[in-house]
Amino acid sequence: MMGQTIISSDGLIRCRWCAQTDNFIPYHDKEWGIPVKDDQQLFEKLCLESFQSGLSWRTILAKRENFRQAFAQFDFNQVALFGGKDIVRLMADEGIVRHRGKIEAVINNAQRAIDLIAEWGSLAHFFWRYEEAMNTYLPQSRTSSNESIILAKELKNRGWTFLGPTTIFAFIQAMGLINDHAEHCHSRATVEQARQNFIRP
Repeated sequence: MMGQTIISSDGLIRCRWCAQTDNFIPYHDKEWGIPVKDDQQLFEKLCLESFQSGLSWRTILAKRENFRQAFAQFDFNQVALFGGKDIVRLMADEGIVRHRGKIEAVINNAQRAIDLIAEWGSLAHFFWRYEEAMNTYLPQSRTSSNESIILAKELKNRGWTFLGPTTIFAFIQAMGLINDHAEHCHSRATVEQARQNFIRP
């Protein structure tokens, strides 16, 4: 569906959301939809999607390196030890989104991540159970899915916060649990090949 795509200045067809800013192009081409099973990367994406709630991904992506510096590269073992002084430090950090609830959620969710790993062996093992077996929907036509609704509910029951079905669906899209690139996007075939070669945890 060509309405979902644009032709960029380099002549390549990409998902239409890339038109918002040139910064989206490397993220779109090299990251979005490529399967991930590294626990630290999975945790980082969950945190950044949580921060995006109510904002634009453009804002979060522009601040991503600041977030990494502020949150110990999203090493959940370190973040889980953050306390009151760290919250004060983070609330004063102009390089990130200074939302107390979201900051506290990252710390809480780091602790919950450790609990999850103790039970499942890895975050990847847990999250990849929610891969969509077959995407029968038009790409980028949804803001949630059955999988994201179920996963968000399970995380909530386990004490995770600021992770609703829409946020979780964005996580599923970005981490490659589905291939949601537009049909004519040049990255769709690349992502599909990466998913075929990906060894599930």
